[in-house]
Amino acid sequence: MTQEMPSPDAPLKLGTRGSPLALAQANETRDRLADAFDLPHEAFQIVVIKTTGDRIIDRPLKEIGGKGLFTREIEAAMLSGEIDLAVHSMKDMPVLQPEGLTLDTYLPREDPRDAFISPALSSIAELPKGAVVGTSSLRRRAQVLQRRPDLQVVEFRGNVQTRLKKLEDGVADVTFLALAGLHRLNMAEELPQTPVPPEDMLPAVAQGAIGIERRADDDRAAHMLAAIHCAATAERLAAERAFLAALDGSCETPIAGLAEVADGTLRLRGEVLRPDGSEAHAGERSGPVADGAAMGRDLAQDLIARAGSDFMDWITGR
Repeated sequence: MTQEMPSPDAPLKLGTRGSPLALAQANETRDRLADAFDLPHEAFQIVVIKTTGDRIIDRPLKEIGGKGLFTREIEAAMLSGEIDLAVHSMKDMPVLQPEGLTLDTYLPREDPRDAFISPALSSIAELPKGAVVGTSSLRRRAQVLQRRPDLQVVEFRGNVQTRLKKLEDGVADVTFLALAGLHRLNMAEELPQTPVPPEDMLPAVAQGAIGIERRADDDRAAHMLAAIHCAATAERLAAERAFLAALDGSCETPIAGLAEVADGTLRLRGEVLRPDGSEAHAGERSGPVADGAAMGRDLAQDLIARAGSDFMDWITGR
């Protein structure tokens, strides 16, 4: 059956958050779809939707509560028919989608590492005692304090530009940003930044990946998205998100994970931490790419057993 393609008169609507990075990701998705089907950009409409995480910027994410802080309103708009697709940063995505929605399309993953942003220094080890680190990420906070308990960590909410302005104003001596976001905003070359090796700071699960969500019964969307889906990204995220799911985690808990593939072998590393950095448990698994999800679940169960019930009760919010 021939699928009716979108047109300037009946555009395909892509829902997204309104930050410069979110818009860059939506534009990349639009461009890939336009190229794949030889359609003009006018055949697509980008719809900005403000989420709970965007509206409340004066409180830490953990205080706002719950999963889906950056996705809930966008998914509601899709279920109501206001938009056709939703473009997400995968590190923001809960492991389960609302009934009626499917998340099975990923774009090629960008560099998943964190970037150390400082005008004068290039690593955590170089920071003087008592230096101030600005971050809104519980994962980064926990990882920094686990390695350097002598440092101070202050809340740093906002989009990339807002956080860089806070750094410029002296609110903190250093901050961390996802290197993928800097690349997508074409800002990596103009900032005093140093990529952080995963051995020093394991990134968030699915960091650097863009996911596109659709209604499960939308055959046209499924057909179009299949043309831009990156199977290599899907293989890595299957392992990482299975690890996250088994820990019952979200983007607001101190969990890190990274899957990499070399010569047909998938290597998955994972870490869980207390928010003050006082305790951390890490491990890894290697095996065939097809076993990625099973390795993710197995690694999570190993860390749960080693961490103990008190530690995991905090992680899962019980």
